Amino acid sequence: MKWIEISIDTVHEGLDTVCARLSMLGIDSFCVQDETEFQAHWEKTEQNWELVDSDLLTHMKGLCRITFYVRSEAYEILDAVRRMITSLPGDCPMMPLGTLALSENLLSEEDWAENWKQYYKPLPIGKRLLIQPAWQPLSDAEGRAVFLNNPGMSFGTGEHETTRLCLEQIEQLVTGGELVLDVGCGSGILSICALLLGAAQAHAVDIDPYAAAAARKNAEANGLDDGTYRTYTGNLLDPAHTDSWPGPYQLIAANITADVLIALCPLLAVRLAPDGVLVLSGVIGGKKDDVVHAIEDAGLHLEEESAKRDWCCFIVRR
Repeated sequence: MKWIEISIDTVHEGLDTVCARLSMLGIDSFCVQDETEFQAHWEKTEQNWELVDSDLLTHMKGLCRITFYVRSEAYEILDAVRRMITSLPGDCPMMPLGTLALSENLLSEEDWAENWKQYYKPLPIGKRLLIQPAWQPLSDAEGRAVFLNNPGMSFGTGEHETTRLCLEQIEQLVTGGELVLDVGCGSGILSICALLLGAAQAHAVDIDPYAAAAARKNAEANGLDDGTYRTYTGNLLDPAHTDSWPGPYQLIAANITADVLIALCPLLAVRLAPDGVLVLSGVIGGKKDDVVHAIEDAGLHLEEESAKRDWCCFIVRR
């Protein structure tokens, strides 16, 4: 299998717009190198960077880069990204001509599997959780529950705003003993972290078999057996799977796109325990009202909203 590494270079003011457009295309897993943050950090800590590659400093000057990976045969996505790059300067006045560039690099699966790892670092969440790359040595966890993560070819490193919003809520909501449903599980990061924080059992489902396989491997790497953690390939919107995950669940997490969340709300409502809670994320600001209406139409109550950049996360109860 071949992969294409795609890099989009833009100005700092255009980052949110490009990320939002990518998410609308279904691309939610990407690395953002923000020149503004990089330079600010360099100025504060220059004395500690004697080993930094000087070419990197030159490369980052005036540049922000978004990098992501797609399968080489994903022609529709590739065409959509190219069309987006062509149309964006006209749609976004903060991105004049000459400030947006696209590059593509064909990789083997082995190259892809290694290239992205350079960007992934340990990530503390709240006071109780640490997301730890499985291939890196573990330093002091400071008493946190440690999730050893190897996402493979699936979405879920914890660094994207939507995933982090979910994790911050789960870190506070899990008190122990919950039955958890993770819809669109990706690497399994949300449900496995819930178990590591004290939940009793979790079911994780994704329409992508690569994601379900990655979640299964992550569960095993974190010491979870089939009796505690079960993964499925399927679609909650498919009538054939109506009874596959009946619940009731004390915690349901769904970090998908707004349109899918809108369709899922009635189905998630019937699987939610009377005292249960829904954590819904993947909602870009412009779609927020539509998702809120779907929550209310399903007979549920929006209890709390949090946000990072233009992304929203909802805490929902009966």
